[in-house]
Amino acid sequence: MTDLSLLPPSAVADGADIRIGGCSLAKLATEFGTPAFVIDEHALRERARTFRRGLAARHSRSRVCFAMKSFPSASMISVLASEGLGFDVVGAGELYIALAAGADPAGIVMHGNAKSDWDMQAALEAQIGYIIVDGMDDIERIDRLARRPTPVLLRVSPGIESHTHAALATGGKASKFGVPVEQVPDALARMQAAPMIRMHGLHAHIGSQIVNLQQFEAEVAAIATLGEFEVYDLGGGLGVRYEHGDVAPTIEEYLQVLVDAAHRHLGTEIDLIIEPGRALVAPVGVTLYRVLTMKQSGLLHVAVDGGMGDNLEYPLYGQRFTPLVVGRWDEPQVLADLVGRHCESGDIVTPEAMLRNPHIGDLVVVPVTGAYCFTMLNNYNGALRPPVIYCADGRARLGVRRESPEELLARELGVVAEGPG
Repeated sequence: MTDLSLLPPSAVADGADIRIGGCSLAKLATEFGTPAFVIDEHALRERARTFRRGLAARHSRSRVCFAMKSFPSASMISVLASEGLGFDVVGAGELYIALAAGADPAGIVMHGNAKSDWDMQAALEAQIGYIIVDGMDDIERIDRLARRPTPVLLRVSPGIESHTHAALATGGKASKFGVPVEQVPDALARMQAAPMIRMHGLHAHIGSQIVNLQQFEAEVAAIATLGEFEVYDLGGGLGVRYEHGDVAPTIEEYLQVLVDAAHRHLGTEIDLIIEPGRALVAPVGVTLYRVLTMKQSGLLHVAVDGGMGDNLEYPLYGQRFTPLVVGRWDEPQVLADLVGRHCESGDIVTPEAMLRNPHIGDLVVVPVTGAYCFTMLNNYNGALRPPVIYCADGRARLGVRRESPEELLARELGVVAEGPG
């Protein structure tokens, strides 16, 4: 029988079908079309509770802020806000989404290595919890634009070369993010001299898709050398399993290492913030596709009706996935590149995948696509951005509808929209 362990926890085989949250994937594909994102809502809520309760049990003065960049949808934010999470936003756009979804401004922190006046003004007007100062220019902008004392944290680059893809590493010596440790005294002095800034603590984040917990210990040890503060935001970055052979720590293991390190290096009388993104949402989401065509040219190419319009993980980061052909559980396997419909040789969902006897029209489910796939949606070749469907207790609800052809021209000026005949 095909291994379903990478699918969300509620996933079960039901004859030639799969159910997630009690909902038939075949019926979802028929009703909502493909490609489509499907979210196991109970699993989402349970992971949010595991983060929030697990951190609070180990350190009561704590806050979990979901890293919105991993799934910047009001539908997602409203669910996580109802579970008591705060939010990490990057810029005014994500802040706008979070506030529209009902997020409490006091539980929001704003990042951004290059914040504009618009970004900063939006954060100031909303009176969010903390603005994360990412460089000296942020200090000038806050002091110039603020009309009241503004709470901030200083993001430092701790010089940790994390064991992850280079594009996902954010805490090394050459990172564009944060203030290098040798410049921290100057930054602190400038903030102390700025009337509209109230410096509360430090922030650090060393990267994404990190599975070596000792790297988080090293991060905490590094920032502990910079002085004593009341607030420490340790970012996120915990990795997840994408393939059956992957090994990743559990949320509880991660929290234990992080809090132990914080207590050992920073003390117990501090406010602690973490910012999970991928680790919270990636495992609870899948993408549904239909096979459109198959072609043998060196290797078998199995082409689906999506691709890099809805999943840029492999083209950007080389991230492999583990697709399943729904219903062909015990049939022979073939080695194939699962590719998309876009006019680009790099349009690959995952290469050299073992697929069970795929045919045109088959439904393919790609697990662990709950993070960053929705984030990087695009209209390459006029692709319509797919819907997001939340499933729980056998009921499916549409969180984001499919984009319409008319919306492809919604921002164009002087164009008469007439669709294909």
